[in-house]
Amino acid sequence: MAKPNYQYEKRQRELAKKQKKEEKAREKAERKSGPGGGEAASGGDAPDAPAASPAPARPEGG
Repeated sequence: MAKPNYQYEKRQRELAKKQKKEEKAREKAERKSGPGGGEAASGGDAPDAPAASPAPARPEGG
């Protein structure tokens, strides 16, 4: 029976952990630079234009 290669398994775990960490950092940077806050984290095909309409006009009588 073959002997398990623990060094290979450990390296694979380290690579997976590193990849996950880099992905989290990239998503955090996207959220930070994105105008939508939480919407930027969805990663959809949304255009760069803001989805919300501009603020409503203030009433002049108030």
